[in-house]
Amino acid sequence: MEEYDDIRQGVRALCAHYDAAYWRGVDEARGFPEAFVRALTEAGWLGAMIPAEYGGSGLGLSEASVILEEVNRCGGNSGTVHGQMYNLFTLVRHGSQAQKDHFLPRLASGELRLQSMGVTEPTTGTDTTRIKTTAVRRGDRYVVNGQKVWISRVQHSDLMILLARTTPLAEVARKTEGMSIFLVDLREAIGHGMEVRPIANMVNHETNELFFDNLELPVDSLIGEEGKGFRYILDGLNAERTLIAAECIGDGRWFIERARSYAGERQVFGRPIGQNQGVQFPIAEAHIEVEAADLMRWRACREYDGGVHAGASANMAKYLAAKASWEAANVCLQTHGGFGFACEYDVERKFRETRLYQVAPISTNLILSYVAEHLLGLPRSF
Repeated sequence: MEEYDDIRQGVRALCAHYDAAYWRGVDEARGFPEAFVRALTEAGWLGAMIPAEYGGSGLGLSEASVILEEVNRCGGNSGTVHGQMYNLFTLVRHGSQAQKDHFLPRLASGELRLQSMGVTEPTTGTDTTRIKTTAVRRGDRYVVNGQKVWISRVQHSDLMILLARTTPLAEVARKTEGMSIFLVDLREAIGHGMEVRPIANMVNHETNELFFDNLELPVDSLIGEEGKGFRYILDGLNAERTLIAAECIGDGRWFIERARSYAGERQVFGRPIGQNQGVQFPIAEAHIEVEAADLMRWRACREYDGGVHAGASANMAKYLAAKASWEAANVCLQTHGGFGFACEYDVERKFRETRLYQVAPISTNLILSYVAEHLLGLPRSF
């Protein structure tokens, strides 16, 4: 959309300082793009969604989606920063005035980072209502016990949003009740009731298993009302799914441009391989799929920014965009042939990165079951 051209140009100008060699080096070292994240913060892009009165730009999900799309379209990996985007929506929408006054200016300036969200558990997966991590009120503290898994960027975050049960499942009328969310100060928690164990994985995606053993949190770390955390977290997850869709669209456009460029230049049998319909048609099809997914991304953004429940659109946007980017990745790799497996072409790195979104932050099957039940009225399958 042309109305976001200024944002696109600004992000592209910043990303130009962090080229393919930079991201390749980060990936090879299994490192964290600290310089890039710092630059993105100092330029104000990570604080874009924070209201102006707290030092941000007061932008919405639409603008946030453009920022992350452009990072990926430029060959970067916005998975290193997207946590702050969607976690901010949770704090801005549901945090107390005191929490917002204290944390938002520091997040806007880059003094603090809110890059982590602790929801998933090893024995429950996406069956969130059955989480076993508990937070028990004891005087002016909550005491947390339990375990989380696949929790990203803990090592590069100061704060984390944590979902825990404050009322046992057996004692609530509806299974979505009795869960609460907390803003955890990781600087105080790690080593004092919270243990972090990194998980090595196929993508350079810093993620961890967390263990809580009588971690004490002050009462004022509770976000919103006790027992309503599931509703709050869903609001943030709809933002997350929409932003992931935008990232996948950025990936898809990167793959298509790389495939298009290589197919136009690579000469075999005395002609560019892109002259062959067997090569050009898959690239054209991938382009069509990405453009179609983009339309659903904008629908989800408009609904979310307009205060409309965006669950259905956010899920469908994520499904379509993740599928389109993965298909574009396969086309790009196939177009490059053996060179697609060479690290210097960056295709294999981006190939691994975009594959993640067939699984996370919600699997394809869970989206299909959501659509079947909530949009088509079919019987609940689980």
